[in-house]
Amino acid sequence: MTPDPFTTVTLSLSGLAGLGMVVAGGLAGWRGWLQLKRSEMDRSVDPVGVPQAGARIEIADLKERIRKLEAIAAGVDL
Repeated sequence: MTPDPFTTVTLSLSGLAGLGMVVAGGLAGWRGWLQLKRSEMDRSVDPVGVPQAGARIEIADLKERIRKLEAIAAGVDL
């Protein structure tokens, strides 16, 4: 017993339409996520290009870690 060609075409087109909707939804979500990340990056720097206080604290912390690692590499006892 072979399936009806009309049924096969209908199921195939329905599946393709469903896949298209899933892909469109995923693309919209991806664009929204990218926009969120862009807005987060824009908020992390003031309009004049000066990082906010949290970013400056993080940079100072990283510099301190680098100094400690350089001291350990040089054999200096902290």
